[in-house]
Amino acid sequence: MGHSPAFLPRGEPFLQHDTPLWGRVLQKGCVMALENVVALPVRERVRQDSEPIATIYRNLGTASAEQVVTRARGTCADDGRVAAQVRQRDMQDLARQLRRLQRMAENLGMVSLGLVAGDVRECLDRSDVTAFAAVWARLVRIAERSLAPDKGLLDQTFN
Repeated sequence: MGHSPAFLPRGEPFLQHDTPLWGRVLQKGCVMALENVVALPVRERVRQDSEPIATIYRNLGTASAEQVVTRARGTCADDGRVAAQVRQRDMQDLARQLRRLQRMAENLGMVSLGLVAGDVRECLDRSDVTAFAAVWARLVRIAERSLAPDKGLLDQTFN
C-alpha cells in the first residue's frame, strides 16, 4: 500500500485531526520507508568583510588595532557562556547576549556570524523552538568557521 509523506494514506489531508486517521496512525506506528529519508548536506559560505578591520588598523595604527581586534575576537570566541545558557535552557537575557554578539561580529566584518546571530534572536522572539534549534546549530557552525585561526577556511563552502 503506497503512503504519502511519513504515514498518511493518499488522499487524506495532512494533519487533519480526525479520530479514525490518528487511531490508524497509533495502531500502525509512524514507520517511514528508508527510501523516503533524504540526508540534506549542509552547504553554506562563511562571509567576511575585511574593510571594518582595515579601517580599525588605519585609524589606530598597527599595535593598538591589533590589541583591539584581538580583544574583540576573543570576546566573540568567549561567548561560550551563551552556548552554556542554551544548553541549560536558560533563555533569560539570551536575546541581549545574541544582540551583543551580532554587533561585535558586524564591527569585525564577520558578515555571516552577524546575520545568523540576528536570525537566532528572531527565532527566540517568535518562540519558535524548532527553528531556534536549527538556526542555533547553524550559528555554532558559522562561529567555528568565522573565528578559526586558519583563514583558509573562510569564504569556503563546508559540509
